[in-house]
Amino acid sequence: MERDNNQLMAAKDLICIVLAAGKGTRLKSEVAKVLHRAGGRTLIEHVVTACQPLGGNILVVVGHQAENVRAAVTPFKATTVLQRPQNGTGHAMLIARNAIGPKARLAVVLPGDAPLIRTEMLSALIDAHRRGGAAATVLTAQLDDPTGYGRIIRNRDGSVAAIAEEKSATEAERKIHEVNSSIYCFTLEKLWPCLAEVRPENAHHELYLTDAIAQLNKRKERVLAVMAGSAREILGCNTRGELAEADRVFRARKAAALMDDGVTIYLPETVLIDGEVEVGSDSVIEPGVQLLGKTRIGPHCRIQSGSVLTDAALEHHVLVRQHSVITATLLSAGAIVGPFAHLREGTELRAGARVGNFVEVKKSVLGEGVKAMHLTYIGDATVGRESNIGAGTITCNYDGVKKNPTIIGERVFVGSDSALVAPVRVGDGAYIAAGSTVTEDVPADALAIARGRQVNKAGWAAERRRKMSEENTVASDGGKTADETRGRRSAARALRKRNPQRQQGKKSSRK
Repeated sequence: MERDNNQLMAAKDLICIVLAAGKGTRLKSEVAKVLHRAGGRTLIEHVVTACQPLGGNILVVVGHQAENVRAAVTPFKATTVLQRPQNGTGHAMLIARNAIGPKARLAVVLPGDAPLIRTEMLSALIDAHRRGGAAATVLTAQLDDPTGYGRIIRNRDGSVAAIAEEKSATEAERKIHEVNSSIYCFTLEKLWPCLAEVRPENAHHELYLTDAIAQLNKRKERVLAVMAGSAREILGCNTRGELAEADRVFRARKAAALMDDGVTIYLPETVLIDGEVEVGSDSVIEPGVQLLGKTRIGPHCRIQSGSVLTDAALEHHVLVRQHSVITATLLSAGAIVGPFAHLREGTELRAGARVGNFVEVKKSVLGEGVKAMHLTYIGDATVGRESNIGAGTITCNYDGVKKNPTIIGERVFVGSDSALVAPVRVGDGAYIAAGSTVTEDVPADALAIARGRQVNKAGWAAERRRKMSEENTVASDGGKTADETRGRRSAARALRKRNPQRQQGKKSSRK
């Protein structure tokens, strides 16, 4: 967001305080509430990211799982302060006071579980606070169902007279649909004296910032309200349902922004696209696709249904066919992947390379025009341009202790069902006969044959079938066991050999 010099100068007196110490018991989770994810990021990351363009320092109050929350916000140059025990939002502000520093005059205070808040809305809140000369300004929203929220009671001039909490509100106050978002802008020199007068006179014996608003009104200080353009912006994530709703909104926002930039998305409600994903114009995203992490897709690409791309980089005119899984992989111009391919971390397909169905590639480089189309595993390998990897080929890269490389040169033909036992090199233009297990280097332009010599036994199959047929007949002969019947027939054959005339006489008597 662009900011003029006056705004930048004014930002020096601003601090953003993110309240992120709570556990979030309604989520019924061992993970701190602000560390749950929506739209591809933790909730706290969304909030801190919204604060960054405002120009002031960012202070995060941590408590439950403090180290994990610190780790999440440190990359955003936010500082942290520990609240222990957690005795309410007012107590969190008192804990933050010593870390705020002397230059800050204004503080934007917001919860760490409000991921949908936008920078533009926070900027509007600050501007309204400055223009109105207020001691406090509350961000509010209109809800169809305000149950559970504090209601905003306004004076005739539009200023805030009070915030009526659900439990203490009158019947008339409960009918008000304008609610408190728990996002505020304070003039700090006005806030501190009022916060010092707040007492934990509630069921939880905690100090609440809303009580400081009441104290400001008692002192006749000006308290204003700014209504959010969309009630979604104030959505907190206290339940799994609210978390799912926040995620849905993020996905819809991202899909809409990409379509505005010239990307075709079929059935956008079925795709998952993280906030940092980039997609070039005239690319097509089919139903059921997931684009996650920092995936970058160039123009004129097509990602077909069911594919999942995480931290992938695609140049222009790349085709990813159905149900392919691609992670931390570079696909150069014109590459084709899938269907049902798995490209793992550290893989690179150079221009025009093709990887087909049920092919897995890991930490390997496939040169220009390389083809590996069926039922293949390529790991820790380099494959030169225009080489062909036959169906069922594997690089045996792991010896039980360490991974070893396979180097395949240019224009190499690897026959189907071959195993290349690393470390091994195959020179340019070489051929590997189908079914070979290659354990030694193959020179350039050579033919490698690494398999046993074929032996054909004439009549073997026919004899086997005859024996099997005889055994099946024996097994069903007169209820006799197979062994008994085989014995009788063997004896009969022996007798015929000893006395062929007797057998001939028997035949004559039957005539």
